[in-house]
Amino acid sequence: MKGKTRRREQYWVGAASLLCIGMILSACDRQEERAERANTLLESAMDQIGGRGPADVRGIPLDRLAVNERAIAGFVQASAGTSNVSGVRPARYAIGSLIAKPRRIAAMQEAVLSEELQAAIDADVTAADTDITEEAKSEGGIRAQSPRGLGPPPKPPAPVIQNRAAMRASRRLARAPEIREIQRDTRTKMLDAIDRLGIDGSVRASSGGNMVIDLFADATQFDGDGSELPLFSSEIHRGCPEDVTREMMQDDKALATDCLVQVLQASGEYEYCERDYIFEHQFARRPADNGVSIGMEPNDPLWDLQWNFRNYGDEEGRSIGGTGFVDFWTRHDLQGTRDVTVAVVDTGLALSHPDITASPNIAPGWDMVSDPAMGNDGDGRDSDPNDPGDLCNPNAPFASDSFHGSHVAGTIGAAATNNGTGVAGGSWEVTIVPVRALGKCGGRLSDINDAIRWAGGVIPAEGANGEEVWNENPADIINLSIGLFESCPASLQDAIDTVVERGAVVVSAAGNARLSTEFYSPGGCANVITVAAGDARGYITPYSNFGDDVDVIAPGGDLARDDNGDGRPDGILSTKPAKFCTDPVTGADVDTCYYAYEQGTSMAAPHVSAALALIAAKYPEMTGAELESTLLSILDPRTTEQCAAECAQYPGATPIPDQPGMCLRSCGDGWLNLENLPD
Repeated sequence: MKGKTRRREQYWVGAASLLCIGMILSACDRQEERAERANTLLESAMDQIGGRGPADVRGIPLDRLAVNERAIAGFVQASAGTSNVSGVRPARYAIGSLIAKPRRIAAMQEAVLSEELQAAIDADVTAADTDITEEAKSEGGIRAQSPRGLGPPPKPPAPVIQNRAAMRASRRLARAPEIREIQRDTRTKMLDAIDRLGIDGSVRASSGGNMVIDLFADATQFDGDGSELPLFSSEIHRGCPEDVTREMMQDDKALATDCLVQVLQASGEYEYCERDYIFEHQFARRPADNGVSIGMEPNDPLWDLQWNFRNYGDEEGRSIGGTGFVDFWTRHDLQGTRDVTVAVVDTGLALSHPDITASPNIAPGWDMVSDPAMGNDGDGRDSDPNDPGDLCNPNAPFASDSFHGSHVAGTIGAAATNNGTGVAGGSWEVTIVPVRALGKCGGRLSDINDAIRWAGGVIPAEGANGEEVWNENPADIINLSIGLFESCPASLQDAIDTVVERGAVVVSAAGNARLSTEFYSPGGCANVITVAAGDARGYITPYSNFGDDVDVIAPGGDLARDDNGDGRPDGILSTKPAKFCTDPVTGADVDTCYYAYEQGTSMAAPHVSAALALIAAKYPEMTGAELESTLLSILDPRTTEQCAAECAQYPGATPIPDQPGMCLRSCGDGWLNLENLPD
């Protein structure tokens, strides 16, 4: 399914709801008191956000900080063009790995959901059920709580009933013996099919109802030096010839994978059967030797380098690429709440990072990387979401671990904010659940599917002794800063739909391939908020994907630009252990540091996740769908110029009338701007 028609309808509902909220609040507003309070809050917030914080650390200049607290990695790139931006990389899949869902399980899931929904309606859920309790939270009703101190809470609206029914159905199915029986029967049939093809393999059941087939024991292993073996293939649609033999499949493992897909699909017993694609993080890479290291020389903390969170405008202290976070923190007297949970499905977290170690916002997560070689930590799935590094080929020039998840999570709120050093996050108080699904050389679709479901609280993980381990903080928002050059896989769409039915909001990076998101996933999947990347002017960046599936454009950064003229790259600064750093005070080279500028739609998506977390903190009674529509109703429209580009460089973009050679790269409903949220 393409397009986002469901959210287009919600947009207008959300806009009307916000108008009503604004009218009600304005009627009882005390203008003079508000003005005085706002001025006080603004002064306080700017002290705190700027790293001046408590009295004992207020005003500490950079030259009084230790080098490891102030050093930053980042380069101003030599070219602002698109020729040196990482382009399209063909979709890869793990040879010998398949994902399939039996039709019988799909039918049972649909029937159980229908039963739970009808039971909830018949029971006429009581008003007391809407009040947030630990039991309600464990059942996934996080967005169903009602305002405190406003009298008896109202009867839950239909979406809340549906979300709770979906959660109960998912947890009921996770434990259902009927599902286990179908999976055992399916496993036998799959092993028979593998045997008939004359190849070896194993079959395992997933908690989400899927079956995962692994052919050939060494199909996703790596050479001793860490370089990638040719066991990830990009030849996805070549098919299986009629005259195929066992010998041919033994010699060609990719061919054996294709043939097994064809055999299983032809049986008619599966809702879907597909290759186990390899997803990648969405940093937009440029050749490192094209840049020059820049010394920063500011006399204030690292907040001064975070143009992306500032209020919109060209006055002092504002940014043309600002997103109004300062306005939200100040005007609403709110910097977030830990009652809101954001799951980051990514490479994990660098848990030893000083801004992350000190942060009270980190909740227990999970490592969903099943292949020990890809996991790079000596084992498979476990309770440790620490990021040990994901370097694929150490022989590649300027190769290094990405620590991608740490950068993404830092923008949302994993970084300890208001602590006098380091960087600020979008939500100062939030619960971050790190779910590691990408490792060495990327992440398998089968792992990502389970990571999404576990993050949403609809399936358990398996503990060390085989016990069920549920996410104790089911996500309100799930951030997917990952990408694959392939239309949305059926199993991925299934996982997304499951958590959205439960009430979660899924935010996805649009991708960095400079093409339409309809050819990319998860940005091209249904039921996600797809985020394109903008620069410090509010223009779409050269590397960003675009198209009808894009909903929002938000700061992703452009390391080739310096539009505010401060001599620093217009990237997104966040928490990332890095190499090849610079001391901003002395200009000296520093081997390693804890903060780095990066660019990509991966950087844009967490701005939207952080904004949703703040809106959820402001309006805790909103459902996931209402959060979405509210976000879409506060965007600043973009002009044609802000989304234009040369047609020759962006296949599939829409030609602009009366502008020969220029095309429109559709970049959503508008630019993220929290200043538009009513009081």
